[in-house]
Amino acid sequence: MFDIPSLLAKLVILLIGFPIHEFAHAYVAYRLGDDTAARQGRLTLNPLAHLEPIGSLLLLFSFIGWAKPVPVNPYRLRFGPRVGHALVSAAGPLSNLLMAAAVAIPWRLGWLDGMPTVVLEFFWVFVAVNVALFLFNLIPLAPLDGNSVLRGVIGARAARTLEPLQTYGPMILLGLFMVGYVVPGLNILGNGLRLGIDAIMRLLIGF
Repeated sequence: MFDIPSLLAKLVILLIGFPIHEFAHAYVAYRLGDDTAARQGRLTLNPLAHLEPIGSLLLLFSFIGWAKPVPVNPYRLRFGPRVGHALVSAAGPLSNLLMAAAVAIPWRLGWLDGMPTVVLEFFWVFVAVNVALFLFNLIPLAPLDGNSVLRGVIGARAARTLEPLQTYGPMILLGLFMVGYVVPGLNILGNGLRLGIDAIMRLLIGF
């Protein structure tokens, strides 16, 4: 999507949404006892501290992207490295869902009625991209947040069985991306995200 409203919505997400996502990680880590991110200047909403070139460019050409990961020392976190890290990891995707809801709820209540079509398109893309980022980041494959979230909720013994995903997760994720592009009929990642986005968009906006 290269039209002006879509491009502007994605630029807003780059300059505001990505910093909020990473700030959420850093803030929760700080509150749980780890000041690693704070000491490295990541406890900030300044986009220059968070943006990553490839992840930023990808967002402009699609509905997903990423910023620089916030450094976390899980062994300094309250509740332990597994549960504490799960809480830190969940904070980022949840911030995307909250940003989507902050726009979608007024829309659902009719407060945006009468707005020009270009304005509604801007808001729709803003909501949809944040929902996509929420779902994408919760995929339980390293290095995505969902891997740490899953390890934090399934118990220590079960979490140990998932340790190979720490090593092979990035390759599996890349493979899912590549298969989707080479064989569209096997686009498991894209189709799954699309179903999730559609369901949450209907819940938030109503269509």
